[in-house]
Amino acid sequence: MAVKGKIVVDTEKCKGCQVCIPVCPTEVIEMSSMVNGKGYHFMEQVRENCTGCTNCAVVCPDGVITVYRVKV
Repeated sequence: MAVKGKIVVDTEKCKGCQVCIPVCPTEVIEMSSMVNGKGYHFMEQVRENCTGCTNCAVVCPDGVITVYRVKV
């Protein structure tokens, strides 16, 4: 059974360190061109092929990423 993932980011707490980007095996994470209230560019999911592996959430030093999985 396949699993589809969805990434939710607390954009106001993300400081744009980019640690999550290279650990994503499906390359669905990129930095936003927008900035949060503190002036940081934040990460966002830009493609729908997330597998829900949670690599991004595990390496996030501030714990601002939540990954959801849905069986499809």
